[in-house]
Amino acid sequence: MPFAQLNDVRIYYDFEGPANAPVLIFSNSLGANLSMWDQQALAFRKQFRVLRYDTRGHGQSSTTPGPYHIEQLSQDVLALLASLQLVRVYFCGLSKGGMTGMWLGLHAPQVLHKLILCNTAAKIGNAEGWNSRIEAARKGGMKSISGAVMERWLTPAFRASSPEVAAATLGMLESTDLDGYIANCAAVRDFDARETICGIRVPTLVIAGAQDPATTPDEGRFLAEKIPGARYVELNAAHLSNIEARDGFNSELSAFLAA
Repeated sequence: MPFAQLNDVRIYYDFEGPANAPVLIFSNSLGANLSMWDQQALAFRKQFRVLRYDTRGHGQSSTTPGPYHIEQLSQDVLALLASLQLVRVYFCGLSKGGMTGMWLGLHAPQVLHKLILCNTAAKIGNAEGWNSRIEAARKGGMKSISGAVMERWLTPAFRASSPEVAAATLGMLESTDLDGYIANCAAVRDFDARETICGIRVPTLVIAGAQDPATTPDEGRFLAEKIPGARYVELNAAHLSNIEARDGFNSELSAFLAA
């Protein structure tokens, strides 16, 4: 899988599928990398050119000095699309990736055919909570916070029934670069689109997890109510609905893309 040198950052990406197919891009959550979308890549790469990438400070992409901002992470997407000579794409982002999607929908709608916002919110948490998490990570490293994050990411029932998937997900989280994680925490902390989200005019699907404590169904419904014409879907999952409710997630995404 190749790298793209974009201004001050090197972005690691995976791009597979028929050369003449429409492009579907997936953007990872905080503390994850492009491998979180493995099952979606497998399901959609026959009908789409599937583009996955590691967000700045995550996976094999480089970590630049923080703090980061959602606008900065979104500009990385625009630069990646330009480097690959891609004009318009279908964009699917989860959590922090969804915030990136919101920014693109508001500020660069011309690059989007459709937008899928998964397990995300116009504002996630509060400054106090994010600052506490940043401090805990800085003091104790990724393993010191991974247990609490996993509690939000996957339900206890799924972790018990799918231990191998849970272990791989935990490994992905704990391997995240600490400085990159902290810099991205600041990006999520500082993003607030509650007053502007109604400006998105791109066809939008909002996916929420019925058992998601991080970005609740109420926050998903808020997005769907504020974005004109948006469709709302709720899956029986916690925060990583694309992993925990894979089949339902893929089915809803496929139907929306085909509509």
